[in-house]
Amino acid sequence: MTAQASPHISLVEKRGNFEIWIVDGSYIRGHVDEEFTNFGQHFRFPFIPMNELWIDQEAQHDERQFFIDHLLIEHRLMKGGMRYAEAIVEADRQERKERRRAGDVRKATAGGTVLPSGATMHEKLWKKLENGVSVWIVNGRLVRSTFDIDFTEGGHDKVYEFVPGDEVWIDDAIVEQERGYILLHELHERNRMLSGWPYSKAHAESSRIEYRCRHHPDELHDALAAEGWA
Repeated sequence: MTAQASPHISLVEKRGNFEIWIVDGSYIRGHVDEEFTNFGQHFRFPFIPMNELWIDQEAQHDERQFFIDHLLIEHRLMKGGMRYAEAIVEADRQERKERRRAGDVRKATAGGTVLPSGATMHEKLWKKLENGVSVWIVNGRLVRSTFDIDFTEGGHDKVYEFVPGDEVWIDDAIVEQERGYILLHELHERNRMLSGWPYSKAHAESSRIEYRCRHHPDELHDALAAEGWA
């Protein structure tokens, strides 16, 4: 953590020995770890104190309770020695149950059949690019509840099969000031995959470019233009 102000914003709840904090996720991604997304706990992100659970202030749609339940399971299992890759599977399973009980899936289905993803997930068309790609702001909560519980920040059709062809999705939980960095990551990753790169390589390079632009925001405009955002 840098010497700047703490990322803590407000203490919203205490659960046993845990303090549940709303934090400045944008600050964390720019100064500590760009992989921090909607939430986190100590055994996934060691910079988080042992007795704290962190939830990004950008996480909206009242998903807080889902995230808290998830983190409590993840923390307990990892404290007992389970690897993150295994702990997240169990935590996701419980989170999906909570999302179904909340009625989220019913909002995206008709008679038990999932509607075309654009019909329910799209919130606002951000821009249509000259190459035909449409960039949409989408309802992140419904995407997580219906298609992929681990969807965060953004995605595109070359990674997610539920994203329609020639579309890039940006989670509406991402505030406007941060959207450009997420957009850059997704466009760069998609363009590299179109040229034949495997996802792992494209994602790693996109993360590096995103991280650089977060530290040199004056470079963001040109970097986006290079990916077709004119």
